[in-house]
Amino acid sequence: MFVDEPFLDAIIKGALLSALGISWIILLVRIVGLRSFSKMTNFDFVMTIAMGSLLANVSQSQQWSGFVQTLTAMASLFAVQYSMSRLRRWSQQIDRLVQNTPVLLMKDGVILRDALRATRVAEEDLIAKLREANALNLSSIRAVVLETTGSISVLHGDRMDEVLFKGVGNT
Repeated sequence: MFVDEPFLDAIIKGALLSALGISWIILLVRIVGLRSFSKMTNFDFVMTIAMGSLLANVSQSQQWSGFVQTLTAMASLFAVQYSMSRLRRWSQQIDRLVQNTPVLLMKDGVILRDALRATRVAEEDLIAKLREANALNLSSIRAVVLETTGSISVLHGDRMDEVLFKGVGNT
């Protein structure tokens, strides 16, 4: 692509195409916004993984056509994600169709075993998350929620506002 010496060409290609690829992603994020990699939804999570894979493809392109095709795929994913976020704000039905619902795994110190079973979360994993959140006893836990991204939120303290249960299943 750049020089006749294969080894030197590979070094130049890797460095230059990676720099161009990451610059392209930065430009797209500036256009679409920081939410692109927020991982707030399962769609955002997939987007983040796909971008990493496409960036790897960019740096390994052997032909300009493959390079341009990968840049186009990146732009298309950003466009789809942007469009989907707009559609989700516009329609609750579309939002419910593409978005997972957060699930309550524990409420007021009580482990909800049916929810653990339904979400395939092991009790040991739940307990590990409680330790990470510095929970000292189960009675101080107001709620544990399996979020739409797969992360687990632990809410503890003396009391909790009900608004924090908005959109959470099994409440």
